[in-house]
Amino acid sequence: MEQSQQKQQLIEEVGVHLEERANLSPLASRIYALLILSSHDGMSFENIVSTMQASKSSVSSNLNVLLQLSYIEYYTKSGDRKRYFRTSDFYIKNALEQQSHLLEKGLKMVRKINQFNEENNPEKFKNEKSLGLLYEKHLNEQLVKIHQTLIEIEKLKKQA
Repeated sequence: MEQSQQKQQLIEEVGVHLEERANLSPLASRIYALLILSSHDGMSFENIVSTMQASKSSVSSNLNVLLQLSYIEYYTKSGDRKRYFRTSDFYIKNALEQQSHLLEKGLKMVRKINQFNEENNPEKFKNEKSLGLLYEKHLNEQLVKIHQTLIEIEKLKKQA
């Protein structure tokens, strides 16, 4: 399989993943995947339209969504009126922060369920206590790991 076919297939796979994880539209997900897999110089609007084989207005509105979410950034080159788009620095940080937020919400919900069952369904809580607490522990460990990774990313940012 040639490199462009591999890249197209990977854009599709990453796009589907981003669509599910980040709740982005299919086109925004694929544009983001394209930019993740492109050089740090990014791509011009025209190149993105050509690669995505989508209308200019669709690409433009999806780029604006990605810009508003700080997933991507744009820059211009001196003497060139084109805008070039690339992933924002440390785009992985955004993904980890999103994941952390979802985990925190999930953890809060699990704690409420455990507390409710302990108070209102003592027999059920007694039988399932270890499951609820095990899941709560798992979510806590994931949160700790994500926060450690975010600290490491901040250290890398300061070194750059």
